[in-house]
Amino acid sequence: MLKDVLPKDELQQIKNYKPWSAETLEVIEKTPLQDGGRIKPFSSYAAFTMLQLYGERSIKLKDAKGEKIKIKPTAWLMDCLFRPAIAAEIPTFRVDNPAVITSLGLDSQSRRLRYTYKQLESAIPRLYELAQGYEKIDPKARETQQQGTIDLAYNVRSFQVLIGYFSFARSGIQMVGAGENGENTITRLSTVMATTPMIQEMLQRNRDSGEPVPENLTVLLSQVIESANFAKYGLLLLPPDEANILEWRSLGDRIMDVMQGKYSEPERAINEIKSWEDLISVVDDEQAFRSALIPLVSSKVTRATELKSYHGVTAEVTYNKKQLPLYAMVCFLIGVVCVSLMWLLQSLGANQLLTRLLHVATLLFSFAGMGYMGAALVMRSYIMWRPPIGNLYDTIIFICFAVVGVLLIVEWFSRLRIASTLSVVGGLALVILARRFEVGDAKDHMDPLIAVLKSNYWLTTHVITVTFGYAAGLLTALLSAAYVILRGVGFGEKSKDFLRLLTKVAYGCLCLTLLLSLVGTVLGGIWANDSWGRFWGWDPKENGALMIVLWTLAILHARLGGLIREWGFHLASLFTACVVSFSWWHVNFLGVGLHNYGFTSGKSSIWMFYGGIVGLIIFGIVMWIYENIASSSSQPTVAGDTEPSY
Repeated sequence: MLKDVLPKDELQQIKNYKPWSAETLEVIEKTPLQDGGRIKPFSSYAAFTMLQLYGERSIKLKDAKGEKIKIKPTAWLMDCLFRPAIAAEIPTFRVDNPAVITSLGLDSQSRRLRYTYKQLESAIPRLYELAQGYEKIDPKARETQQQGTIDLAYNVRSFQVLIGYFSFARSGIQMVGAGENGENTITRLSTVMATTPMIQEMLQRNRDSGEPVPENLTVLLSQVIESANFAKYGLLLLPPDEANILEWRSLGDRIMDVMQGKYSEPERAINEIKSWEDLISVVDDEQAFRSALIPLVSSKVTRATELKSYHGVTAEVTYNKKQLPLYAMVCFLIGVVCVSLMWLLQSLGANQLLTRLLHVATLLFSFAGMGYMGAALVMRSYIMWRPPIGNLYDTIIFICFAVVGVLLIVEWFSRLRIASTLSVVGGLALVILARRFEVGDAKDHMDPLIAVLKSNYWLTTHVITVTFGYAAGLLTALLSAAYVILRGVGFGEKSKDFLRLLTKVAYGCLCLTLLLSLVGTVLGGIWANDSWGRFWGWDPKENGALMIVLWTLAILHARLGGLIREWGFHLASLFTACVVSFSWWHVNFLGVGLHNYGFTSGKSSIWMFYGGIVGLIIFGIVMWIYENIASSSSQPTVAGDTEPSY
């Protein structure tokens, strides 16, 4: 499922690629920078930038010897910044639609392919021209090729910003006629910055006298502005000088601040630029490069710590390395294999000791997967310094942890192995959803909250309560799915007591869904009244929460009134998954309302989910009809027996 969204491509070969050493990567990965409104490590910025352009968090290549190598995000971003000529040969750009490439006049050789900047370079003017035209089309009316062209144009532009960021340090400033014999010379930008008072005096003298600015000075200033513009966007690497200023500065900002005379004592700012120039000058000698990099990073960390904006950076580097959701997925996957073997061997009448061992292994891997997800929740809360749920990605991790935890508790009391089976299956499905969402969205899901969510109290009460309600609703549907499948394949005749117990557990979960959803919705109304001045506004998210409450109430009343029995209860509970998914997930695709956050691509997945649920419901109805027909043909009808069997 996850592989389906990843490009399939032959490995490309870069003959002159030299990997960065682990020591150098360790130094720079903890470098703080500001992006998306928060301070994050260099490694996080690299990971999500690569994810946006490439679609994965590692680039596989072949070196000069034809051996496979893997470039991780931090190394890739270092290539872009410090070795742009090499970065231009790395297949960085993912293009799923071959029509995008053919529209640029280039050859497309496969359904999905990665392209290097060099391969696209000649067609970039055409790419920008097409993208500019397509952007005038309403997003809802755009064809796949048109949207793909726009996306590629943005990605190429982002890459150009990265490879050009340190161009001021690589090319320097050309001084027209400054040589001994009147020839042009090259000097460092920091040297020019040191002469700012002299340059400003010359400009003022020309303004006062009305004389035109000398051509050599005009050329000089044009180069300075161009160099500053290259380094103005993208990386905000420099902490502010004052504690009350939140915005970090880019190197381009610092250059222009000095040239515009904003510093009474510009020596510190000039030395900052000079340090980066010194770093670029030794990029071909990695040992010297690392020696120059260490004091640069150390000074930034010290300043960020003084400003109390370095909180969580080291923890985030650790979180990125640990890849906790990935390990959780591996645990759940192994658990699925163990539980599948357990049921297979049990059906074949194998030794009970072996099936027990497989069951224990299933429980252990399920518990381990839940532990990894719990650790991810704790670390993310510490890094972001807020409650664990603030966006759509957070809810997936939270729901996975809650669903697996409840199922393990159910297994502890029931000891029937069904709950443990559902725990690894449900856990695996939710972790895959989280990873697929991360790849498709390609955004940093630890960025600051939107304004309306900046309230730890309401995040702790309303959002967590509602998300627990989502988890309970999905768990109810999962239990009902197990009931429908087991009874549909004839398991009901063998263990009616067990199915009756499954019904009781699902009934309890449905009651919990109602309670949590109702309380969460009321708390949300109180929050809305506090934030927006009204308790209820028929917002899609509010309507979705109300739908959960009304649907669960309808099921419970129908059950209490005798309108539905076990089959009807579970088929209705199955549809609860669709109602919950609409409120939790689908409303984010609508693009309307005050809860218009968390939008993502891949809308087709939700329709596939709905289709699967409806298909299972149809299967259940067919099996219920079959049971009734079989029952009526084998048993005589009792007069006056009008109790519904549905």
